[in-house]
Amino acid sequence: MEFLVEKIGMSRTISVPSTPVTLLKVKDAKVCEVLGNGKALVAYAQGKDANKAIEGQQKKYNLSKEFNRFATLEVANGEVGDQDVAPLAQAVRVKVSLQTKGRGFTGVMKRWNFAGGPAAHGHRFKRRTGSIGNREWPGRVQPGKKMAGQYGNEKVTVQNEIVSFDAENKILVLKGSTPGFNGAFGRIKVVK
Repeated sequence: MEFLVEKIGMSRTISVPSTPVTLLKVKDAKVCEVLGNGKALVAYAQGKDANKAIEGQQKKYNLSKEFNRFATLEVANGEVGDQDVAPLAQAVRVKVSLQTKGRGFTGVMKRWNFAGGPAAHGHRFKRRTGSIGNREWPGRVQPGKKMAGQYGNEKVTVQNEIVSFDAENKILVLKGSTPGFNGAFGRIKVVK
């Protein structure tokens, strides 16, 4: 089973020793159409604005304006209606897929943990890459060379153990950390 979630942030348990935990809010979702293989078309709310492009689908599935996005998920529901979150109460582990924090164009020291050069007077090296090629052969930069560039903002999937699930408020507490910033939107999948 898959669920759409929003990352609330991190906290810790009050037990001794305390355990770092991540809090995820399971988004309200409506199953619009049950497809084959346990999958379904699910509508959910993301953002404040109404999505003009899907007005026809909102009317077709009798949805309110807040449900302005659609996704295909593996669900426990056998019929159309609110997504069933009961399987999370018995689950032990989940796979969490979120976008990592985007850090823009970064240098090699931040992106790849390079040491950098000496910081002495007149050095002209400091935070730079250094040599990137070989001598005469092969006469080019090898593919996969660690260089400056776009860092972060990529989908990362991790497995976490479930500490608790509050079914009333739909808040899932996972042991350890998950990728993404507070407020990041993603998916979780129950691991069997």
